[in-house]
Amino acid sequence: MATISSVNSLKIAIALAERQVQRDQSQVQEDASRLDQSQNQLVRDQRQLNSAQEQGRTAQSSVVKAPQPNLDAAIDTKVAPAPAKVQLNAQGQTIGKLINITA
Repeated sequence: MATISSVNSLKIAIALAERQVQRDQSQVQEDASRLDQSQNQLVRDQRQLNSAQEQGRTAQSSVVKAPQPNLDAAIDTKVAPAPAKVQLNAQGQTIGKLINITA
């Protein structure tokens, strides 16, 4: 036969189990709500990504390519001649050195 203490112990165990079930159900509902929000955010992000990719393709197709430089014309461009060789006087000094010494 069941005693009063064993019946009370069973009632307490049942009450604790019911509370745990309620907490778990509440947690499941919160998780489901967060999952819905995450799925909605994912859909928005995918739309934004698709839009950005489409804009990138549009921008890329509308880019005007710069003409290539004509290297042959650049090679034919005249360059100024190099300065004349330094003139030496009879003593083998450059005129610039002579001016610096006498100055």
